[in-house]
Amino acid sequence: MSTFLRTRNAITGLAQPSKFLEFADRVLPTLLVVTILCFAAGLNFSFTSDVDYQQGQTVRIMYVHVPAAWVALLCYTVMTANAIGSLVWRHPLADVAARSAAPLGAAFTFISLVTGAIWGKPMWGTWWVWDARLTSMFVLFIMYLGILAINHAIDESTQAPRLTSVIIIVGFVNIPIIKFSVNWWNTLHQPASVLRLDGPAMDGEFLRPLLIMGLAFAALFATLHIASIRNEIWRRKLISQHRLAARAAMHREN
Repeated sequence: MSTFLRTRNAITGLAQPSKFLEFADRVLPTLLVVTILCFAAGLNFSFTSDVDYQQGQTVRIMYVHVPAAWVALLCYTVMTANAIGSLVWRHPLADVAARSAAPLGAAFTFISLVTGAIWGKPMWGTWWVWDARLTSMFVLFIMYLGILAINHAIDESTQAPRLTSVIIIVGFVNIPIIKFSVNWWNTLHQPASVLRLDGPAMDGEFLRPLLIMGLAFAALFATLHIASIRNEIWRRKLISQHRLAARAAMHREN
């Protein structure tokens, strides 16, 4: 119980912007080193692993495409958790975390779509097909862009946090659709071969670099997300200081 209380208190403490800034300064250097090491190992295994007997060298695209797709879904899940924290518990940094994750999610989804198209041309003979998996991923990309547009169009201090939180939570229904679309509908996209109840169906020669690259992409997301939250906190602090200075100047003039 004491461990649980310490963990809860630590998480609650991070809700304070000053505490989070201290946490970010401590954690970011370590995360950056982990990210670099994971990418170095992952790229090494990706370029030195055997070629697939069907896909040939094209299989190496998978080591970027799949981790990018995983992190795109992870990012939206993180946004949803923060949206709930902002809407229900009014967590002070939840809106900042959700807002900071949106551009990262859009970038990872874009990478997934582009690399998927590059892989699809030699394998399927076309850059794009409107099957369930690809269409639902494209919808996810549009959702990210919509959230970014709302964040920029509405004043963040009034309506944006609540409206954005509601949209994010409602949009989460697309995440299980993306995950299980290959099982629910007949699609060109191959079924899951890593995250399976009966274990991975992929040969270890290809699974090893894929998992390392997945860890590298996750570490990159964590690094960029924490850095983005830190930058957003500093940005809001500066805006608040400028507003206070402007009000003080108006009072002096009056």
